[in-house]
Amino acid sequence: MKQILTLFKKEFKALFFSPLFYLIAFLTASLLGVTFSISILNFANQISNAMMSLSLGSTQQQNIHYVVFLPHLSLLNLILMFMVPALAMRLISEEKKNRTFDLLLTSPITSVQIVVGKYLSLLTVVLGLSALAFVYIMVAHRMFDFQWAPAFMALTGIFLVGAVYSALSMFASSLTENTTIAFFVGIVFNISVWILGGFSELVESTAMKAVFDQISLNQHLQSLVEGVLRLNGVVFFASVIFLFCFLTERVIESARWRS
Repeated sequence: MKQILTLFKKEFKALFFSPLFYLIAFLTASLLGVTFSISILNFANQISNAMMSLSLGSTQQQNIHYVVFLPHLSLLNLILMFMVPALAMRLISEEKKNRTFDLLLTSPITSVQIVVGKYLSLLTVVLGLSALAFVYIMVAHRMFDFQWAPAFMALTGIFLVGAVYSALSMFASSLTENTTIAFFVGIVFNISVWILGGFSELVESTAMKAVFDQISLNQHLQSLVEGVLRLNGVVFFASVIFLFCFLTERVIESARWRS
């Protein structure tokens, strides 16, 4: 546990205090700020037009989630899809390039501890980026009355998707010492998990549709967006994260044996 904590602190400081992170945070805050402002203005116009409706209260509760929060969090998802590989590419690829990875392999720390420490550091940074999106939702609560549960559940879903991106991107970083290749491979992996679920619309077999629906990231995220937390969704996210962290550990362990 001490080794994991030490590596976590080292990697977190390297990620959090890097110019790249602040550039990503600035771009994220700027994009979210612009789109959120537009969505708020559109929603305010809808409320103004419906001012004479007796169902104004229920309309506001329903529409703010779909008109404002979902586009806001969808943009965050798109940002994480491309920005997480940019953060993760240095975790292992850059260490291989700088030959510091060999020192890590010969240190008294297991490959499992290396993966856990690096993954948790990346996940903490992703949590920080997700928190930027939550700030805007808190601002909206000062202007409109809405329930926190649906918004919080949707944000949790996006964070879990970010956790999947982190596992995929870290695995991509372990495959090469070229950070540029690791970045693009990570993006390909992240896009692929969305494309995979789309095959359910192309197959005719009911059994195959059920399989593709079960491994569809979009299906499980949609459940969280609708405010429903299902056991199979939790199992899916945990399984994908565990699988790619395990694959990363195998790559690191094989490099240790070769060295």
